[in-house]
Amino acid sequence: MTESRTPTSPPKDPVMNAPAPSSHQNAPTRSVPLHGVDFVYRELGPEGGVPLILLNHLAAVLDNWDPRVIDGLAARRRVITFDNRGVGASGGATPDTVEAMAHDAVRFIRALGFDRVDLLGLSMGGFITQVIAAEEPDLVRRIILAGTGPAGGPGIDKVTPLTIRATLKGLVTRNDPKRFLFFTDTENGRRAADAFLERLKERTDRRDKAITLSSFRAQLKAIHRWGGQMPADLSRIRQPALVANGESDRMVPSENTLDLADRLPHAELIPLYPDAGHGGIFQYHDAFVARALEFLDA
Repeated sequence: MTESRTPTSPPKDPVMNAPAPSSHQNAPTRSVPLHGVDFVYRELGPEGGVPLILLNHLAAVLDNWDPRVIDGLAARRRVITFDNRGVGASGGATPDTVEAMAHDAVRFIRALGFDRVDLLGLSMGGFITQVIAAEEPDLVRRIILAGTGPAGGPGIDKVTPLTIRATLKGLVTRNDPKRFLFFTDTENGRRAADAFLERLKERTDRRDKAITLSSFRAQLKAIHRWGGQMPADLSRIRQPALVANGESDRMVPSENTLDLADRLPHAELIPLYPDAGHGGIFQYHDAFVARALEFLDA
């Protein structure tokens, strides 16, 4: 079950809404209709201030965000996670370009009545965040880019075969593919993967729907196109940006993170997390949350 919200009469001042739950574990799943399609989302944290919208990674639904990251950010910020078109319990068909996903995300944000937001994009969500920041400078105040890279970045067009191999390995070994894609194959990395995957089970009530195969394929096509584009002009992104990743990212090679930090006009780089991969912000959730809040409050 989801709670419905009508976008035809958005709140004049979203800041004055009632306080949202403070835990990923008990935040209700709500929905907002948008051109005949329901977008599902969860909102938590204190009222007031600029809301922080989170944009998710490949194949992820609401329940794939690390509770320690969500709850840590929501201790001080109004946090909204959502399923974009065709993902999880959201209706419609998933677009096969990053740009179309970004346009849907903007429509969702405006349907909730917001005219100024911060964005945190992880992996594919970071691609979407870059498009929104470039195309909607008046909407976006600050951005956080984690485990992601610019259009045309090295290795991004190899995500599909890498993901398929990890998925097959997961089936054979009865492991979640994120164990192989998000973490290093070291003693420290394996411990971090175990802890992260256990945290994802903490929410037991009213969990989100898993992504469908058709949506997964559309996302892979979008990522492949993003990786095959000409190198992006990052000078269009004028917002302050915080960039983070592990030092051994296999999905979006870590050199992309360094490239973002070099070419974004107003970027700050968190030193790459040691012995960490694509899920670096989950492995180092305490340090990441503290630095993210500091950046957002600046």
